[in-house]
Amino acid sequence: MQKFQVKGMSCGHCVRAVTQAVQALDAAAEVQVDLPSGEVKVVSQLSAEQVMEAIREEGYEVAPA
Repeated sequence: MQKFQVKGMSCGHCVRAVTQAVQALDAAAEVQVDLPSGEVKVVSQLSAEQVMEAIREEGYEVAPA
């Protein structure tokens, strides 16, 4: 499991956007978003850099947690 700290998420739409961005690259990815803390957990074959780039493309700041 990979963990990331994502800034800028504030609502359900943000959760969907981040989840769909990761799953667009790996349909089998499991994505858990904790909105209050900004923590995103991802179980996927994708590298951390691939996950972070997908989230950045949605307009969020992201760093490894």
